[in-house]
Amino acid sequence: MKINIENQHQTEVCAQRIAQIARAGDVIALHGDLGMGKSVFSRAFIRALTTPDEEVPSPTFTLVQIYDTDAGELYHFDMYRLDSPDDSLELGIEEAFNDSISLIEWPSKLGTYLPWNCLNIEIAPAGHDTARTLTFTSQGDWLDRLKEITL
Repeated sequence: MKINIENQHQTEVCAQRIAQIARAGDVIALHGDLGMGKSVFSRAFIRALTTPDEEVPSPTFTLVQIYDTDAGELYHFDMYRLDSPDDSLELGIEEAFNDSISLIEWPSKLGTYLPWNCLNIEIAPAGHDTARTLTFTSQGDWLDRLKEITL
């Protein structure tokens, strides 16, 4: 499934709508080069599940930020600085994948630890500076669940 996004606002709306159907045990993996909007998507997703004014620092250096939401705990991982997939185990990633909502930037750094049934979102440039194409793939039930919302 692909959608075209024209600007940052549309990226935020997309993230908010996906957050509405997220539930404990879900893993959302954000793929894309630097500057593609992974952090914009993440902030909007987190604020949709917490509060609109929630402070959402980038976990680039801490590797993980944890938020309490009505849907359960939300783990925001940024794996950019991860040296080895095995290092992710020290972050509590296994527990997060089982019991919480996990939002992951740079998921390719996890190697085989990335669950097979996660929602992969590839963010790529499309035309002008702020336009993006979001490509959604999943081996689980995500694509059926995405049909429940209007993107």
